[in-house]
Amino acid sequence: MDRESSIAFATKYLEDILAFFGLNTVVTVTCEEDVIELSVPSTHLNGFLIGQQGMTLRALQSLISGALRNKEAEIWRVSVDIAGYKKQRAERLEEQVREWCKKIVNSDKPMSLRPMSPADRRVVHRVVADYPSLATASEGEGRDRHVVISPAAATE
Repeated sequence: MDRESSIAFATKYLEDILAFFGLNTVVTVTCEEDVIELSVPSTHLNGFLIGQQGMTLRALQSLISGALRNKEAEIWRVSVDIAGYKKQRAERLEEQVREWCKKIVNSDKPMSLRPMSPADRRVVHRVVADYPSLATASEGEGRDRHVVISPAAATE
């Protein structure tokens, strides 16, 4: 399945799932860095579709991604956002990471963060990259994988 077919399939798949729950809405789609980004506008089902701590949202992503893999699609990585939830969450995390960076620069001591999803770890790495005196490293396995932010001199 080529790139355009993969995008069309993922969009239709999500729209069909939403229709099953009685939500007929238009899903907007973009594709960046081989990730199909599907965005659902705000509706009365936001809480239901996001789920506790975004678990339903991640399940939707996994379901669509699995369907694309079964179709041997060229692109199979999927990101679903409901009513800007992921974007707002990433912005809050960015603010928190900036605060942590200031603390680490002032104290000159490394900080181990709580275990995070791969998407959250990418946000941390991206924000810390703006601080030349700091470095990041992902440590741990599976659900325990976390980021350690440390002074750059300490990593050399």
